[in-house]
Amino acid sequence: MRFSFIPTPPSLREKSRVYDLKTRLDWGEPALTIVDVRNHNEFIQGRILGAINMPLNELVDRASKSLEPVRDIYVYSDTDEEASEAAAKLREAGFLNVSEVQGGLPAWKAYSYPTESGVVVVV
Repeated sequence: MRFSFIPTPPSLREKSRVYDLKTRLDWGEPALTIVDVRNHNEFIQGRILGAINMPLNELVDRASKSLEPVRDIYVYSDTDEEASEAAAKLREAGFLNVSEVQGGLPAWKAYSYPTESGVVVVV
């Protein structure tokens, strides 16, 4: 007898460790978005590889225009307080699957996980 087993990635939690996000990325699942809520200058200085920039003061407007409410969204900043505020704003706006990356970019860098810097060119 053969069993069909389709592995699934770890489920999204309200608060995630950087390890949880890295595991999802290593899984190769494209159905998630990483949102950096720091200002644009901080974003171009360095960010989690693949993150998009939506500064806190523009977050809900930009997310509402570009992300599906059911998409898995990981938000981070330099502080847990700012990430928590961002996650709360997204949840209030109707986004269902939002997780705060605890420790943010400093924790990500502490594990030497991949980062990138520079201006992102959108074509």
